[in-house]
Amino acid sequence: MVSVSVVVCAYTLDRWDQLALAMASLRSQEPAHDTVLVIDHNPQLLERARRAWPEATVLANSGRQGLSAARNTALNATTAEVVAFLDDDAYARPGWLATLVAPFADPAVVAVGGSAEPIWPGATPAVLPPELLWVVGCSYRGLPQESADVRNVMGCSMAFRRAPLVGIGAFNPDTGRVGRRPIGCEETEACIRLRQQDAGAIIRYEPTATVGHHVSADRTTMKYVVHRGWCEGLSKAALARTIGRRDALSDESVYARRVLPAGVARELRAGRLRGAAAIVLCLGATTLGYVRGLAAQIQPGAVRDELAIGAAA
Repeated sequence: MVSVSVVVCAYTLDRWDQLALAMASLRSQEPAHDTVLVIDHNPQLLERARRAWPEATVLANSGRQGLSAARNTALNATTAEVVAFLDDDAYARPGWLATLVAPFADPAVVAVGGSAEPIWPGATPAVLPPELLWVVGCSYRGLPQESADVRNVMGCSMAFRRAPLVGIGAFNPDTGRVGRRPIGCEETEACIRLRQQDAGAIIRYEPTATVGHHVSADRTTMKYVVHRGWCEGLSKAALARTIGRRDALSDESVYARRVLPAGVARELRAGRLRGAAAIVLCLGATTLGYVRGLAAQIQPGAVRDELAIGAAA
């Protein structure tokens, strides 16, 4: 049996109730594990978390602000063979951890990803059809329906074999979310680098390792969908420059050619015009963001600057 640590990273008191639910959901998870909670540059939240969860290892992010550095802080603080990650606005369903950890019995497995079901603030938003659930960090149509080898895992429900991850430099602090800025691809980059370092490395998707992922109301609008697509395009352009275009876009090309057109057709047949429009607009925004990123020769560390310029415009 491998040793396991579970990591939760948090940055804001606004999610305190969700963080409490995330931490509570880990208490009954098997196998036995340590829990590491990393607070990202928020002294008030750090103090409150240490009082609330004395049984956990509660740390301040020792790197610069951002999710990647917070995760790396946890990696440096644990010696567990396998490190699982749960978002602060998600909670683990029964059996989540056991399902994530089981594939590591195969020494070739370096990462395992689970699925995430959206917890909406109200009715299911028309602008978020199943193909676009990645916009809010949830499992989307196009992912495998059964256990399968995949290119990369999803951040809110994942586990890594610690030694190989540390061996590639862990998560790149130049990518990943900072506060509420919807940038990402740090998990994708880590998974691709693991495969580039070892062609025999296996990355698994286990859809029955499920978390519930809360979606805030501000992420259920057409404006957010388009903005998230733009940010994804910028992030993918930066990623393509660092790890190669083929690896960075291998899954996305199939998704854009096959999954999205089928989604548009379905939404139109059902008379859900907003859903069809959201798919088209999101794809367009992602493409424009990618072109912008390539034209400006944006590197991962410059994506935040590009977003800041766009927000000020």
